[in-house]
Amino acid sequence: MKAVVCACVSAVLLISAVAISAESKNAGDTVVLIADRAFDGTGRTLRNVRIQVNDGKIATLSGPASGTVIDLRGYTVLPGWIDAHVHIASHFDGTGHLATSSEPPADATLEMAEGAWQTLMAGFTTIQSVGDPSELPLRDAIRDHNFPGPRLFTSLAPIEGDLSKATPDALRAMVRERKAQGADLVKIFASNSQRVGAKPTLTEEQLKTLCDEAAAVGLRSMVHAYRGQVAAAARAGCREIEHATYATPEELQVAVQAGAYITPQVGLVVQNYIENQQRYIGIDGYTAEGMTVMLRDMPEDFAVCKRLAHLPGARMVFGTDATAGAHGHNAEEFIGRVQHCGQDTMAALVSANSVAAEAIGMGGEIGRLAPGYAADIIALDGDPLQDITAVRRVVFVMRGGKIYKWAGSHAERRLTH
Repeated sequence: MKAVVCACVSAVLLISAVAISAESKNAGDTVVLIADRAFDGTGRTLRNVRIQVNDGKIATLSGPASGTVIDLRGYTVLPGWIDAHVHIASHFDGTGHLATSSEPPADATLEMAEGAWQTLMAGFTTIQSVGDPSELPLRDAIRDHNFPGPRLFTSLAPIEGDLSKATPDALRAMVRERKAQGADLVKIFASNSQRVGAKPTLTEEQLKTLCDEAAAVGLRSMVHAYRGQVAAAARAGCREIEHATYATPEELQVAVQAGAYITPQVGLVVQNYIENQQRYIGIDGYTAEGMTVMLRDMPEDFAVCKRLAHLPGARMVFGTDATAGAHGHNAEEFIGRVQHCGQDTMAALVSANSVAAEAIGMGGEIGRLAPGYAADIIALDGDPLQDITAVRRVVFVMRGGKIYKWAGSHAERRLTH
C-alpha cells in the first residue's frame, strides 16, 4: 500500500504543479515584497518595509526594490500561520461521508493532498498533523520533492487505548517504534474522547515514562488531555497539552507554571462536527449522543480558553483540531479566540506565529518576519486588528520563498521584474 500511496502523491504533484503560478518556480530568485503594514510575528507592527527574499529565506526588511518586486501595500503582511493540531488525513469520501480504511488508497491520497492545498491557500504554511501513518508520504513529498502544501510534521499513529496494564518497557517501546517509523513527535491520549466521558486512560507515572522517552529519542510530545489529566501531563514533563476542557483554574495554573504549551479549541472543530454530523455519525465511533455532548459542553471549551487567555504566563498555541470538512477553514479559530475567549487579537495572531513555532521546536526558523527566517509570508485583505474577519481574506501566500497564491486586486500590475 505504501508504494501505491507514494505513486499517487507523485501523480498529484504533477497535476498540482500546473496550477501553481509561474512566479513560484524558483525559490532562488530575488523577490522583494513592499508593504506599508506588516506584523512581525512577535506582536510588533512594522511600517514601510521592503522584505527581500533570497534562497527561500528573508534576507532583510529594508532591501532595494530590485529583482521581482511585489507591491503588497494596502494589505496586512505577516508570517505564514502555523496550525499545531490538525488531522490532514481525515476527509470525506466519494459518498460524502467520513472516509474509512476501506476507501481505495489512491482516492485517500488525492483527498489528503487536496486538504493540504486548501490549508496552504488559507495562509497556513506549516501544520502539525496528529496523526495517521498515511501522512508520512505527504510530509516527505512536501519536504523533499517540492510538493505544493504546507510544511508538515506528523506523529503518525497516536499512542492510545487501554494501556492501564502496560509496563514502562512496553510504553518506551511504543515511543521508539514511532521514532523508527519516522515520526516528528509522539501524540499521547491521556484521556479518552470527550464524546464518551473524557476519562483518564494513563497514570501520571505512565505519562512521565512516555514523555521522558520521547525526549530521550529526540521527539516532542503532545498530550490529548481533559480535566485533571492536564495538570498530570504537565507535572510529567509533557511538552504540549491539547484541549484542556473541564480543567479547573488550579489545574490550568499547574500546567502554566510547568511551562507547558496549551492548545484549546473554540472556533472550528466542534462547529464543524455539528455542521457535518450526518456525515460522521455511525462511522468510527461517532454517535448522535457524542455530538450532543460536544455541543452541550462547548461553553466549557470557551471557559477554559478564556481563563488561559487571561492567565499570566500562559503559552497558548494556535491549533484547530481540523478534521474532514474543516481543512482550509483553519482561520476560523482566530475569530473564535477573539469572540469566545476575549483574547487580544494580536496575541491570537502571535499564537499562530512565534508561539506556535516555539511549541513545535522551530522557533529559530519560522514564525517571524526577520532576517534568516524562512520566507513563509502571507498577506490579508484588511487589517485584522480592526476587523478580525480579515483572517478569512488571504490574498498572498509564499512558503519557503515560493509564491503559491497572489490573488489581490491588480495582482498583474503589482508584480514587476
